[in-house]
Amino acid sequence: MKKYEGKPVSFEQIELTHGFWQEQQRLVKEVTINAVYDRFEETGRFGALKGDWKEGMPLKPHIFWDSDITKWMEGVAFYLQKNRDPEMEKRMDELIERMEKLQLEDGYLDTYFIVVEPEARFTRRPDHELYCAGHLVEGAIAYYKATGKRKMLDIAIRFINLIDQTFRLEQSASFDTPGHQEIELALVKLYTLTGEVRYKELAEFFIDHRGCSRKDRENNDTDLTNIQSHLPVREQKTADGHSVRALYQYCAMADLALLNREEELTRACETLFENVVQKRMHITGGVGSTYLGEAFTFDYDLPEYTTYNETCASIALAMFCRRMWLIDADSKYADYAELALYNTVLSGMSLSGDRFFYENPLAADPRRNDFNGARAEYLREHLPILERVKIFDCSCCPPNLVRITGAIGNYMYSVSENTIYAHCYMSGKACIQLEEQEVILEQRTDYPYDGSVNIETETDGDYTLALRIPGWCSAYHLTVNGEKAEYSANKGYAYLRRTWSKGDQVSLELEMAIHRIEANPRVTNLCGRVAVMRGPIVFCGEEVDNQGLALRDVRVGAGDSFRVARETLCGRSLPVLYGQAESRKDFGELYRFSEGDMETVTLKLIPYFAWANRGVMEMNVWFLKK
Repeated sequence: MKKYEGKPVSFEQIELTHGFWQEQQRLVKEVTINAVYDRFEETGRFGALKGDWKEGMPLKPHIFWDSDITKWMEGVAFYLQKNRDPEMEKRMDELIERMEKLQLEDGYLDTYFIVVEPEARFTRRPDHELYCAGHLVEGAIAYYKATGKRKMLDIAIRFINLIDQTFRLEQSASFDTPGHQEIELALVKLYTLTGEVRYKELAEFFIDHRGCSRKDRENNDTDLTNIQSHLPVREQKTADGHSVRALYQYCAMADLALLNREEELTRACETLFENVVQKRMHITGGVGSTYLGEAFTFDYDLPEYTTYNETCASIALAMFCRRMWLIDADSKYADYAELALYNTVLSGMSLSGDRFFYENPLAADPRRNDFNGARAEYLREHLPILERVKIFDCSCCPPNLVRITGAIGNYMYSVSENTIYAHCYMSGKACIQLEEQEVILEQRTDYPYDGSVNIETETDGDYTLALRIPGWCSAYHLTVNGEKAEYSANKGYAYLRRTWSKGDQVSLELEMAIHRIEANPRVTNLCGRVAVMRGPIVFCGEEVDNQGLALRDVRVGAGDSFRVARETLCGRSLPVLYGQAESRKDFGELYRFSEGDMETVTLKLIPYFAWANRGVMEMNVWFLKK
């Protein structure tokens, strides 16, 4: 293991004060939490915990409903850590009471397998039992930290102790490793909280047996590649199969690589990361190109209209990035975390906070969707929906958005020995513990809309502050107390080593140019096309802003200048881009021998995360290169 070993700075140590993410948190707290609760109540998810469902009754429990509930609970707990709310705690405690009554004497707790198929527990690998258990653990830890109440944590520990006994010690279950990864990273969290080595050993058991177990191969009704069991994890070189499963697995691999200082597992994580971001990721940080298995496909297969890009997959990518910057202080990890967070993750929720996307395409054409929807089922191609909805049958994404937003402060800082790393910029005050001192920093910024980042030290101290210089930034200016700063640069971080005094002012000015981005020529459907980015935000064109233009025919040149404006869109103040581009004049005929006449047009672009908030219409991210 390299000498550098990062340690996280938890959102628990950070108070967001204003700006982009504080506003997003306010929206989730005031709207999204209750919106998701109401939908889960209506659809029977919460009611299922009463354990009174019988055959023939409506609202039959599903194998993954428990995870929907506990993800929502974890997200709520993150907000309760900042502001206790008696009414919300009452809701949480009522759900926990139901869990306690439902839990079996031996510790087993899974609604579906208790009330629908009790004889089938621990017999079917793909059926989400251990995935649900993992989310129970994460929710329980968060609620314990928020309130000090142990009941949910004790419930989770009883279940995990049973799982450890059954899978690791007795090996009496019908399979060895989960069909859907998640419990592995939850076990690392439980080990970190309790210090109980058995939980780390169980995580290691699940990771080490994946791809090696004969029992798993025999007890499997899906493609082994789709659940990352085609090879032992240390031999996996490409991101394959179900994208969320894969990335949750990579998160756990990174956790264990760091905990155990294991070089081989570290190399596997690095190899898999590079394959994802260099060959299998959309410009928006979206991953998982096909609805068939919600999966990665093959290198450079990045379709626009039909791509899957599940919201949860981009959340998982950001989670993986955060773990990787604890292994290696390289700014690329924060670059890709931000790419996912500011684009596909945010696209998963409407600007109003109460409607959601499961899939996030790169282009939309209502005519194509309408025609496709009218065809017989066996003739249809899969196309993502063009309007967000309040609930899905598989509703993993909405509560996941509550979780990631509530804990977004996790992405601000990390530490290593006597160095504080500033990764993702957002306004907030942080209390950071170094080896021999406590440091308080106040960060102020309008990032990602503006490139000015100001950090004030509120304590004296002798340490290094390492500021990330994003990969999209071609020029920057760094000062301390108004004077040009002396610093060293390495792997995308500017290192300021000095003795700090209370009131010192660090100013980082990132040039936020507007860039044209092109894809590798092996991405065949994007040949000759460019996307437009400013900072970490990808922009797109919508029909309502570009009336009369065939967006797929618009040409954007290197010399075309864009100006930035702020406009109100659905009640939100957002940056928009206006630029001169070219498009062919409509020449009437279907085909012609000569090239069409060109005309100069004004192209208006909005942040990709804000598309599909004003009705169903054409949308486009990739434009022709002039």
